[in-house]
Amino acid sequence: SAKGFGRKLDSQIGPDLDKAGATGGKRFGASFGKTLTIASAAAIGALAARAAVGFLKDSIAEAREAQKVGALTANVIKTTGGAANVTAKQVGKLATAISNKTGVDDEAIQSGSNLLLTFKNVANAGKGQAAIFDRATAAAVDLSAFGFGDLAGASKQLGKALNDPVKGISALGRAGVTFTDAQKKQIKGFVAAGDVLSAQEIILKEVESQVG
Repeated sequence: SAKGFGRKLDSQIGPDLDKAGATGGKRFGASFGKTLTIASAAAIGALAARAAVGFLKDSIAEAREAQKVGALTANVIKTTGGAANVTAKQVGKLATAISNKTGVDDEAIQSGSNLLLTFKNVANAGKGQAAIFDRATAAAVDLSAFGFGDLAGASKQLGKALNDPVKGISALGRAGVTFTDAQKKQIKGFVAAGDVLSAQEIILKEVESQVG
């Protein structure tokens, strides 16, 4: 367990880091002669040491958050019987890939993915086939970036729309994602025929065309 690690680290090695920083600072200051005083150089060294401790604390906090979000992903996949046809590892990699392209925090993206996972009709059809879940995860990030609510809200709205296309497009419409009468008619026709996948394709294609 990493509980209390940052505090313990600071109390146990903080003083030594300060001493080392001060010594290094003095040497650094000496090389600049009159430009820097020993006191100011020592302060710089101490600040650098504190920054190192702060970095470790932040890293631990980040690791904890990633572990928490990952555990939730695994749990929702288990409770839904793997309906989305993805693994927790794949969801994590997808979130990281989208984060690298958009600059949005990967844990936030994966949290949005976790919401999408609760909608059992939002799934990847299989290798080389329609990746509805993957596209929905990216589309939710894009919706959020364009002001269609926060990432959690965008994920819920899109999840509802893809899970029940006929009812869901009305909610998306109120949020600002528009569909033509022809598209609405097509969606209703596909759902009535039991072809939810084709209805989902229309929804995602329209969302991607507006905010992708």
